[in-house]
Amino acid sequence: MLHITINDNQKFEIDINQGQTLVNGEVATWDLVQISPQHYHILVGNQSYNAEIVNTDFATKSFVFKINGKLCTLAAKNRFDLLLDKMGMTAASSQKVNDLKAPMPGLVLQIPVKEGDTIKKGDTLLILEAMKMENVLKAVGDGTIKKINSKQGDRVEKGQVLIMF
Repeated sequence: MLHITINDNQKFEIDINQGQTLVNGEVATWDLVQISPQHYHILVGNQSYNAEIVNTDFATKSFVFKINGKLCTLAAKNRFDLLLDKMGMTAASSQKVNDLKAPMPGLVLQIPVKEGDTIKKGDTLLILEAMKMENVLKAVGDGTIKKINSKQGDRVEKGQVLIMF
């Protein structure tokens, strides 16, 4: 069973049982035709919908669709996601990182960010030389640089906090 939330306010339970799709316990019938890799045509009852997949994030099970020209966000949770939520262990909280630590001993070659900078997931934060190799350390999420605890030319040890967010 899936729990679906649309635009943060509409909630549905979807269950596929013996080839039938149930929405909130009732049999749902529709016709779905794929027009192109990201475009679909959907018939539900007497209603026709043109759907386009705008963005997919499989890690967080969130999706953005354009339905008849209007943007629509969808979040899906299975029973395990709901159990983790109940225990206070959501995917969002597990992704939160407060600092960047040296993954190995090495020499700081470059720090292309400065305190106060706003960073995005994937941005280069620091280049560390270890075992004659350059290692590019990147942001695992969005945030703001709070404090930089090292400078170019510093020798650092494994686990040493280099940047705080």
